[in-house]
Amino acid sequence: MFDRLQVMLMKEFLELKRDPWAIFRLVVPLLLQVIIYGYAATFTVNHVSLAVLDLDHSQASRNLVSHFVATGKFDVVDNATTAGAITHDIDSDKATMALVIHAGFAQYLGNGQSAPLQVVVDGTNSNTALIALGYVSQIVAQFQTDQMADQWSNSTAPAPPTVDVTLRERPWYNDTIDDRWFFIPGVVGTLTLMQVVSLTAFAVVREREIGTLEQIMVSPIKPVEFILGKTVPFFLIGLGDVALVTAVGIGWFRVPFVGNPFVMLVGASLFLLAALGLGLLLSTFSRTQQQAFALNFFLINPLFILSGFAFPIAAMPKVLQWITLINPLRYFLVVLRSVFLKGTGFAVLWPQLAAMAALGGIMLTLSVLRFRKSLD
Repeated sequence: MFDRLQVMLMKEFLELKRDPWAIFRLVVPLLLQVIIYGYAATFTVNHVSLAVLDLDHSQASRNLVSHFVATGKFDVVDNATTAGAITHDIDSDKATMALVIHAGFAQYLGNGQSAPLQVVVDGTNSNTALIALGYVSQIVAQFQTDQMADQWSNSTAPAPPTVDVTLRERPWYNDTIDDRWFFIPGVVGTLTLMQVVSLTAFAVVREREIGTLEQIMVSPIKPVEFILGKTVPFFLIGLGDVALVTAVGIGWFRVPFVGNPFVMLVGASLFLLAALGLGLLLSTFSRTQQQAFALNFFLINPLFILSGFAFPIAAMPKVLQWITLINPLRYFLVVLRSVFLKGTGFAVLWPQLAAMAALGGIMLTLSVLRFRKSLD
């Protein structure tokens, strides 16, 4: 058995060696996707285009606008003079947000009253709108604090007694709340899943399509040996993908890796078994590479969306949360982020590892049974 398996493995690696474009397709697109994801996948919003309609024309209103500009989160693109100009700016996509400071703004503040401030936001991109509104709340709160301090410093009257509450934030595991520290470990799992599932599904289908699968089946090679010969190389390639993307994340994007590499290796191995089983299962439902491509596209997108890579699972409907329980990528992302940032070990991650082991065993078993049936 091992001799025949060795021959199958040599065959796969020789085919890879003889095809320089195959090596190119395995490495270069992966690196490009890591770079693109690393820079593009972020929840941080900077340089939001802001239109300002200042109807008060006071020092206080100008001070408020300067607070917005000083953060670097907003760029004033228009100092409008009418409400119609604000509408035009947002309708024409010149501005994402508009700040309307009504007349009497400074007077209200000087009298210790609430000063109304209107914020108009383009809700077409709800994510950007929500994040920008969060920035507005922080900036206005800081402006209010600074304004009160200036009023009492310029006044001869004693300041009223106040209760001073100081909020000191202390984020754990990601001191700067850098989005890349969250996304890059997720990219490791996502790109590995896409690569391994696609390679496994297309490799088996290609053998079937060109007619060599029947030739192999009439040889002394048993179906189990054929399956191992097809999946083991992709298992090793998957481990290489994990190592490559991890190295880029640590070396290029400076994402810290504080955990035990062995824990990550075990998690990656269990995840790859599930991914290989999934790719093999897709190949049993496909007769051509076009069918394999369509099934791969149909399956990978839901797995990505339901993994927790970008969208919190807790925010999904209950039915979708239950469906995520059969998604191996969900568990692998927890392992990756915990090992990268927290240094978590087996004592904490064993439920995720056990879930991936169970899913891998089930998928490989179903794949082998289905593959045997498809050969008959």
